[in-house]
Amino acid sequence: MSADTARTTRPTLLDRLRLPVVIAYLWVMMTLFGAIVLETLMIYPNVFADPPESLGLAMEFLAVTGPGDVFPPFGMACWILGAASLLLTIRVRGVRWWIALSLAALVAEGIVSMLFFWPRNDVMFVEGLAVHSAEHLIAVAREFETWHWISRMTFNSIGAASVFVGFLRLHRFRVLAAGV
Repeated sequence: MSADTARTTRPTLLDRLRLPVVIAYLWVMMTLFGAIVLETLMIYPNVFADPPESLGLAMEFLAVTGPGDVFPPFGMACWILGAASLLLTIRVRGVRWWIALSLAALVAEGIVSMLFFWPRNDVMFVEGLAVHSAEHLIAVAREFETWHWISRMTFNSIGAASVFVGFLRLHRFRVLAAGV
C-alpha cells in the first residue's frame, strides 16, 4: 500500500489490528527473552552448581512453580501471536521477513526445547538419583547448561531482536502511509 492510497482509503479491520497484534507479540517476546536471560544468568548457575545435590535443592525450591509450568504455555502464546503478526504483516514489505525470522527462531527454540531439553529435564528433575547414577546426572547437567547457552539464548536473542526491528519497520510504514 502506498502513502497516497493509505490517505484516500479507509483502513480495514486488518489494518487496524496489525499494530496492536505486533505490539502484543513484541511484548510477549521481550518478556520471554527477559525470562530466559534471568533463568540463564540467575537460576541456572544455582541449579547446576554442584549436581546432583544442587538439582535436589532446585527441585525443593521450584516445588510450587518452575520453568516447566511457565515456559510451555507462554511459548505457545508467543507462537500464536507470532503467527497472527505474520499473517497481518504478510503484505507489508520490509516487515514480514523480520516477523517471519522472529517466528522461525521461536518455533526452532520450541522444537529444540521439546526434543532436547524436556527429556533431560525428566532425567535430572523427575527420575534423578532413583534411576540414574550421579555421574550420569552430572554429565546431563553440563550438557543441558552448555546447549542452553548455545541454542536457547541464540534463538531467543534472534527472535526478540527481529520482532523489535519488525515493529520499528511497521511503525515507520504507518507513519509514512499517514503522511506525517
